[in-house]
Amino acid sequence: MNTWRNASLAVTAAALLTLTTACGQENGAASPNGQSVGNAAPAQQPAESGYGSAGGGYGSGADADAAETKEAGQLGVQDSKKLGKVLTDSEGFTLYRFDKDTANPPKSNCDGECAAIWPVVGAGNAVAAAGTDDELLGEVTRADGTKQLTIDGWPMYRYAKDTAPGQVNGQGVGGTWFASAPDGKKAAVNADSAGAGAAEPADPAGLSVRKDPKLGDIVVDGRGMTVYRFTKDSAWPMKTACTGDCLKKWPVVAPVAKSEVDGVTTKGFVTFDRPDGIKQQTIDCWPIYTFAGDSKPGDTNGQGVGGTWYAVSPDSKLVGAAK
Repeated sequence: MNTWRNASLAVTAAALLTLTTACGQENGAASPNGQSVGNAAPAQQPAESGYGSAGGGYGSGADADAAETKEAGQLGVQDSKKLGKVLTDSEGFTLYRFDKDTANPPKSNCDGECAAIWPVVGAGNAVAAAGTDDELLGEVTRADGTKQLTIDGWPMYRYAKDTAPGQVNGQGVGGTWFASAPDGKKAAVNADSAGAGAAEPADPAGLSVRKDPKLGDIVVDGRGMTVYRFTKDSAWPMKTACTGDCLKKWPVVAPVAKSEVDGVTTKGFVTFDRPDGIKQQTIDCWPIYTFAGDSKPGDTNGQGVGGTWYAVSPDSKLVGAAK
């Protein structure tokens, strides 16, 4: 009888432990009280309509990994206000390159979930854009046998959240994805537009690490903007004290796919369903924000504001806060 009772108590204790660590479930979404409410699809992954489709097209549905590769066709060059000359496919969709790939020799390091978010561009019928060097066109054979287009050795991709020709939503995601110039180099960012939209939530956003000369290693979003935490928030239970007008100064960081995280902890990496209906990314269960007063990548104007706002270290700690 005592053996059965001890076993029952152990099961109960295990159940309680599971509840108290629910926030740390890496792929879940979190309700306002901090508990996990199921596995939400990564924010960067297409949910309903896919690449170039108004509904249920390429990359749509739950099995986006199974989407077929689309050929490049006749390449084109688009003049982007933000990025200058950008390479496009035959339908006018922006082509991207990945910093974790290599050009010499050509090699793709994006597959699985990554390839669902960043569909590969097939090399089969690629034709160089007018006025560009066709000798820059090449191909690389992927692990599954697919022939992927390369430009000057760099494998080419589309972005699943570009849903119309001319969009460049993938620019700077994770600090590793960039629109391709016609010669395979990264498209040049127009400095005049670098601060545009600073007061809006980072969408799409990736998370990576930047070494600041004063603060050391700090987390930045996909645009290179500094990420902050608010000391009046709490991680367990997960709550926010920044609402209403506060969000105009401190926009939330939108949900981020784990595949777009580089060098930042994914402990407690859940989506916070705020009481105001906004979905917010968390690190170690702490809600994270950017600052409207930061006008360009590298700014840290939000550091120490009010003695309550601080940049975030890669392991989710407050940088420079009094202990």
